[in-house]
Amino acid sequence: MQRIVRGVATKAQQQRQLSAAANAPKKVEVFIDGKKILVDPGMTILQACALVGVDIPRFCYHDRLSIAGNCRMCLVEVEKSVKPVASCAMPVMNGMKVKTNSDFVRKAREGVMEFMLNNHPLDCPICDQGGECDLQDQAVAFGSDRGRLQSRLDGKRAVEDKDIGPLVKTVMTRCIQCTRCVRFANEVAAFPDFGTTGRGQDLQIGTYVEKFFASEMSGNIIDICPVGALTSKQYAFVARPWETRKTESVDVLDATGSNIVLTHRTGELLRVIPKINDDINEEWIGDQSRFAVDGLKVQRLLTPMIRGADGQLKPASWEEALFTVAAKLRETSAEQKAAVVGGLNDVESLVALKDLFNRFNSENVMTEEEFPETSGGSDIRANYIFNDGIANVENADAILLVGTNPRFEAPTLNARIRKSFLYSDVQIGVIGSESELNYDYDYLGASAKAIDDVLSGKGEFAKTFANAKQPLIIVGAQALKGEAGAAILGKLQQLADKLSAGKNVQVLNVLQRWAGQTGALDVGYKAGTAALRKTPVKFLYLLGADEGKVNKSNLDPQAFIVYQGHHGDAGAQIADVIFPGAAYTEKDGTYVNTEGRSQRGYPAVSPPGEARVDWKIIRAVSEVAGKSLPYNDLKEIRQRLNEIAPHLARYRDIEPSPFIKQALQLAQTSGSIDVDVSPALRELADYYQTNVISRNSRSMAQAKKAALENKENPYAEAPIHARL
Repeated sequence: MQRIVRGVATKAQQQRQLSAAANAPKKVEVFIDGKKILVDPGMTILQACALVGVDIPRFCYHDRLSIAGNCRMCLVEVEKSVKPVASCAMPVMNGMKVKTNSDFVRKAREGVMEFMLNNHPLDCPICDQGGECDLQDQAVAFGSDRGRLQSRLDGKRAVEDKDIGPLVKTVMTRCIQCTRCVRFANEVAAFPDFGTTGRGQDLQIGTYVEKFFASEMSGNIIDICPVGALTSKQYAFVARPWETRKTESVDVLDATGSNIVLTHRTGELLRVIPKINDDINEEWIGDQSRFAVDGLKVQRLLTPMIRGADGQLKPASWEEALFTVAAKLRETSAEQKAAVVGGLNDVESLVALKDLFNRFNSENVMTEEEFPETSGGSDIRANYIFNDGIANVENADAILLVGTNPRFEAPTLNARIRKSFLYSDVQIGVIGSESELNYDYDYLGASAKAIDDVLSGKGEFAKTFANAKQPLIIVGAQALKGEAGAAILGKLQQLADKLSAGKNVQVLNVLQRWAGQTGALDVGYKAGTAALRKTPVKFLYLLGADEGKVNKSNLDPQAFIVYQGHHGDAGAQIADVIFPGAAYTEKDGTYVNTEGRSQRGYPAVSPPGEARVDWKIIRAVSEVAGKSLPYNDLKEIRQRLNEIAPHLARYRDIEPSPFIKQALQLAQTSGSIDVDVSPALRELADYYQTNVISRNSRSMAQAKKAALENKENPYAEAPIHARL
């Protein structure tokens, strides 16, 4: 069945490509350094040069931002043009002949570089951008060993540093006024307070009135700054890039699965930066993904612990802890034992834990996050994933957000919605809280009753949505809890079926909050802990479950609790035995994002103390308990993963999810639902500390404090919905 679906998808893609090729505009003939190429009309000279491998130096140009043409470093020579031309802003024309490395071009670039260096401070030895600085690189190619400007009276230009919060450090004297950060703040982050004041020699970049850079994506201005004007406060004076090692991995602090690069040295994690992936996060990441890593060095579990007769947890050996748990596991009946997993786990550890409980004839394995059992529940994959894919958000012409705030639940997804809002006529409707979403929207109410209005075509947005060619529904996983959640899912499936008729879209997309939730449902975990409240158990295994969804009042009074995880949080507080596990930066792991895309994470550093990789701990428990699991290394457990869910072994691919019609047939669609579906994350302060890692992060605590203080700032701009 899966092969047939994949084949159909491929055929549809081929048809779209053929259609696009038939409607493509006529190519333009351009000569780059005497080499003839054919390019699309409207393309700039700089982009045309990139097609033939010619690298044009630039400072202000950025692929994902609007064109400014400030720096003039990209000057090229165009035949019949008296002056050099800024290649980033000049579109190609038929028959255009361009020279990129002539003496004329080189002299022009050297002149631009000399002007830039006239006012730039000579502080490379103490600048955190050293080794990654575009200005350094271009100065080597086009700079002089001395400057001709003699400023005996006024000296070099100096600018006062700006305080824009606890995350980004500013040294504005280094600024070359490329305005990348200004364009990012206005176009991507929707923070229009960040701009320029003055002109010429007196031009400065900042917020004019000193204030917090109130955005969940503020850290990205560090990456796009070509010099050392904007750097990370967390990483200040820590290391040089040539001293460090870099490991590509996957972020787990939200469910989008952003690709990241972990920078580390001598066993210590130093920073996180984004890795380009056009299908998921482009080249942005949220501030929590970037700055919360200091939480991995605080409150860590370093050694096994056992609760003594006095009620206190005391350090123990691995042997002692393993034998204690194995004995309890053997003596407890199958129906009296259960496992609950948190949202940050890799699929390998989830498979190992489920296999362990299955060997003891128990199927009581569940996630902390709830999900309705109706519509086929987690047995039909289309019920719980982002079916249309993250990148397809940009193609939508109407979007309905139900019970979610993507700005704080998935910042990179929200950036795509904003991009679509800025560059297309997309109409956006919101059912839930009336909050700041970085774009205009039609507010339909806080109650799920508004779904009935959209279904029946009441209101202007409902009519627009019904006539959309590429409609998209994004529902937050939090809105699908309990009996009301089942009814909401059914209503949305009914609406999606109505809208998708004759269209090549799935329409309904579930936005998960946790990186491990989709993978857990894929390998057979039950969603939610309701079963524990109905039938209290005597043996509970918590795997990274730190959100407090289960406490001792839900269990048998004599219940024995095992906690396995990397932080001493809510789960560890109630445990009788603690196994110290590894965080996502310390182990090989498979993670499945909200759209069902399987990705690999790689270890940058070793687990601290006596902590061990999670699936290996579970494997050791099984052996001591006399029910050994049939895998001993990573290759073997991934073979087991392939047996359970073959699509998870096809890394970086999205497996289409069929049976959407069948899910609708099983759905609960009768009656009206009057329940508030406002999401938990409503303002910026809510965003910074949402999981066990960020709760232990000093940087995130400071950012939350700054966000709360910013609410009292008399110069802070009121949210859009409050001004309407």
